[in-house]
Amino acid sequence: MTAAPLTLGTAGHIDHGKTALVRRLTGVDTDRLPEERARGISIALGYARLDLPSRRRLSVIDVPGHERFVRTMVSGATGIDLFLMVVAADDGVMPQTREHAEVLRSLAVTHGVVAVTKSDLAVPARATAEAAALLPGTVAVACSARTGVGVDAVLAALDRVAASLPGRAGRAGAPVLHVDRVFTVRGAGTVVTGTLWSGAVARGDTLVVRPSGLRARVRAVHVHDEPVERALAGQRVALNLAGIAVADVSRGDVVTDPEHGPTPTHRVDAALRLAREPAARVHVHHGARDAPARLVPLGGDFWQARLEQPLLVAPGDRLVVRSLAPPDTLGGGVVLDAHPPRHAASATVRARLEALRAGASPRVPLARSPAERPDRGVAERRDVEAGRGSVRCEAALSTAALALEARLRAAGHEPPRTEDLGGAAAELGALRAAGRAVRVGRSMYAHPDVLAEVRHRVEAIIDAEGAITMARLRDELGTSRKYAQALLEQLDTARVTLRLPDDRRVLRRHGRARS
Repeated sequence: MTAAPLTLGTAGHIDHGKTALVRRLTGVDTDRLPEERARGISIALGYARLDLPSRRRLSVIDVPGHERFVRTMVSGATGIDLFLMVVAADDGVMPQTREHAEVLRSLAVTHGVVAVTKSDLAVPARATAEAAALLPGTVAVACSARTGVGVDAVLAALDRVAASLPGRAGRAGAPVLHVDRVFTVRGAGTVVTGTLWSGAVARGDTLVVRPSGLRARVRAVHVHDEPVERALAGQRVALNLAGIAVADVSRGDVVTDPEHGPTPTHRVDAALRLAREPAARVHVHHGARDAPARLVPLGGDFWQARLEQPLLVAPGDRLVVRSLAPPDTLGGGVVLDAHPPRHAASATVRARLEALRAGASPRVPLARSPAERPDRGVAERRDVEAGRGSVRCEAALSTAALALEARLRAAGHEPPRTEDLGGAAAELGALRAAGRAVRVGRSMYAHPDVLAEVRHRVEAIIDAEGAITMARLRDELGTSRKYAQALLEQLDTARVTLRLPDDRRVLRRHGRARS
């Protein structure tokens, strides 16, 4: 019986020898960029194949160790099954060693090996003891990538850990590949690479690229530069996609099943373990994407992340939370509901999240008590005031309409014009009837969740500063004047804001700017 595929990720401080050790283990120099070789540091993710003594084959992701590239490290670590933490004997545990260890804990990657490198330059005892304190229960092996001493022991230790892991191959679920590279191969066309998180992909499959919703046929599948008929979860995979241009796919997109894969979301309920109280805004990392977000406490270790840009998550996925300033990893946890309603803390919410953590379906909300059931008219008014334009209709939507909805979510604060949507514009009527698209200005269309998030930010700014200008909203959203103006005019139309003679906006409930 063939062993299940596994992906190994490196971790550790800059200049502790991760890439040198990977080169000694695999024969591959994962620093492929000229800038990396010129500067002598890893900048991008590197990839290699590792054959263990048992003949088991691992996919290796080599991550950068510099503090400026922790974002890149997180995107590489999100798909791994086991780690190779590298600690230099002459330095010991350093700041990025600790932060990378926190990232691994947040991603629930608990199995691995510590390689105490540069053991030909210093006695490894101190570094070994520090690594044992940081990662208790993990085997540490002294070695030297320069001389090769101890490298066979590292391989043997990795083999033992790999043998204890079940892998992800064969698990039920849609194929999910988070794209970390996109490029063109002459004569073949568009190629995407990533770690296959779940499911399987075979030549001839028809998949969808999200959030765009564009479909593509799998022309060829490669694992470690070798063509295969079928790739399994846990492997590094390259897919040659037909019917889609390289410009239509971006790093962070997801290639998945059209009917059952993850869809974009601007809200996530999660159980998080955080080192300290988060600031007002944080960065939430998932897959090869990250998004600024506000964390709303829901009681205990439960939080709602309100995302400023969409992520493609599913229940059970892991998140990493980092502070914006100073940049630092706060912790992370597990997604419980990938598409929750906007809510604050309550006994009902907490009970529902406890049930989800215990294994209940996120698609079946817990019944509310009579006191907590909102009046239907009130709920409908809230939808209209939030920019939803019409009472939400839950009628079934076509696949094309759902793809357009995903596109509107992904557009965020820069809603597309009708003419930009091409043939997809034919689905606008169905989306508007379902309350999932709102016309902004004369010809733009936005997702109601995006408008609700913009409204929340505008209200917060006006509450804090007394009024808001177009330039202020433009800077807050990081967009252009055109979109800021359209969004403010939408809030004027929805009678959320009131435009003053000097073009400032105040909330209609205030009636005037505060002095």
